Amino acid sequence: MRNQIIATVCAGFFGALASPGPANAEPVRYEPTWESLGHYAVPAWYLDAKFGIFIHWGPYAVPAFNSEWYPRNMYRKDHVAYKHHKETWGDQGEFGYKDFIPMFTAEKWDPAAWAALFEDAGAKYIVMVAEHHDGFAMYDSAYTKWNAADMGPKRDTVKELAQAVRARGLKFGASSHHAHNWNYYTFDDAFDTVDPANAGLYGVRHEPDIPASEAFLSEWYARTIEIIDKYQPDVLWFDFGFNKPEFEPWRRKVAAYYYNQGAEWGRGVALNYKDEAFPTDAAVLDIERGKLGELKDFFWQTDTSISVRSWGYIEPDAFRSVDSIVDDLVDIVSKNGCLLFNIGPRADGTIPDEVQERLRGVGQWLAVNGEAIYGTRPWRVFGEGPTEVTAGAFKDVSGKPFTAEDIRFTTKDGVIYAVALAKPSGRLKIKSLGKGAAGDVDIEGVELLGGEGPLEWRRSGDALAIKLPQEIPGEHAFVFKIAAKGK
Repeated sequence: MRNQIIATVCAGFFGALASPGPANAEPVRYEPTWESLGHYAVPAWYLDAKFGIFIHWGPYAVPAFNSEWYPRNMYRKDHVAYKHHKETWGDQGEFGYKDFIPMFTAEKWDPAAWAALFEDAGAKYIVMVAEHHDGFAMYDSAYTKWNAADMGPKRDTVKELAQAVRARGLKFGASSHHAHNWNYYTFDDAFDTVDPANAGLYGVRHEPDIPASEAFLSEWYARTIEIIDKYQPDVLWFDFGFNKPEFEPWRRKVAAYYYNQGAEWGRGVALNYKDEAFPTDAAVLDIERGKLGELKDFFWQTDTSISVRSWGYIEPDAFRSVDSIVDDLVDIVSKNGCLLFNIGPRADGTIPDEVQERLRGVGQWLAVNGEAIYGTRPWRVFGEGPTEVTAGAFKDVSGKPFTAEDIRFTTKDGVIYAVALAKPSGRLKIKSLGKGAAGDVDIEGVELLGGEGPLEWRRSGDALAIKLPQEIPGEHAFVFKIAAKGK
């Protein structure tokens, strides 16, 4: 059974939602096989949520240079971070990445303030990096001394943020990037990475590019199960190292265990993967810094960052605009996706003002227009317009800006939402709602969210034409609420 979200158009003109299953159905007991995992169904809360916040926070925020991959790049002699580190902090054999950990104190961190900001941003789920490739666990782990409860902040940051987020009724998730720790660091006699005393952070010295050892795979699995059991995440997100062939049986084991635990907890959970680590019917595909170019019958996710340069905090930085974030959110939701939007806090636990300003800007837009996002499902077509979206990973800042002719559609409760991705003027023509393209749809009225009263409209075979008010409120995507009936 695929985790299909869109049924064929003939099942209903809105594009009917495949139900997650009757409330009294026996819960599925998953086995670590692809056949069994193919019975997975995306939980309704996730289908409805649409917008989440991702958080990359760790000791890499102390050097705050180049990107969150500083721990790796500071040991690569051909990388700008290598020279920067030697000049700023000293030789890599004497001052290694481990020496940033005592400086990562999070002295100003207030998880309740973070949770309040995320709620103001309109986010419905929060995913914290439980451990990045660097090997430093941001939670209280029994498998490594290199963790935030014992070093650095000396706080279980995952636990504290989970409590603060859930207190506001938001869902909480955790990500594991530990799989790539095996291939992350460079082992050189001149570096502190080869000291056996540091192996718990950097990994055991080995030849580059060989498959992960059974000992590493076993520990990776144990650390992942620990995250699941201790924090009961609603979302479990995995990065790309997890895709390697040696992880294949372990991926199945983790998914089956997590889904079965979700059933024990009495709530639906979601596992995110990249590339082809899972079939699309067994988990939720995640596309890094990119998106799909068309509507799919499976639910998916984009993860991208507010910074165009990094996932973690760096100086200096450059940030996405509110307009581009909103446009991406609308485009993604119209294609049966959701947006997990990343921020990088400072080492002291504060979030830069520029980031807070943009998050609140998105929240202000959602406060007016959220009904076109939350709880919606895709319509029979995702949209229309002249601007072609560049599909694929790492394409989030490529492509041309959207125009007022670029329109995206969502639907729920007898309403079609048509969203113009730039401010229109005069008359807005929507070709997909003309009688020729949608003759089985009867339109009963049109209004602009945030506007005053109904709008005048006229429909021909070619398009639905909406007469626009002289003053159109808002600065970003503009939502037209179209009451309609299907034949």
